[in-house]
Amino acid sequence: MKLRKDLFKKYKIVWVFLAFLVWMAFFDSNSLWSLYKIHQESVSLSKENEFYKTQIEDVKQQQEMLFSNSANLERFAREKYLMKDSSEDIFIIIEK
Repeated sequence: MKLRKDLFKKYKIVWVFLAFLVWMAFFDSNSLWSLYKIHQESVSLSKENEFYKTQIEDVKQQQEMLFSNSANLERFAREKYLMKDSSEDIFIIIEK
């Protein structure tokens, strides 16, 4: 029993430091686990940001292509929004 008390007194600073490390690693609001989750979310959001940047570039290219030529705009309107002239009939074919 005396040996335990002597070890605790002798290495008191070490025990306090270990307790501090355990507290900071697991129980603190800025623990290693919460920092890991924040890092994972940051990586996920960065990937999502890159995805949306490429989507924006694709849409800008399509927009430039459509508005540069009236024939392209007419073709897009006919295909996408099923627009037609007054003298035309449209037949929609749905493939299964």
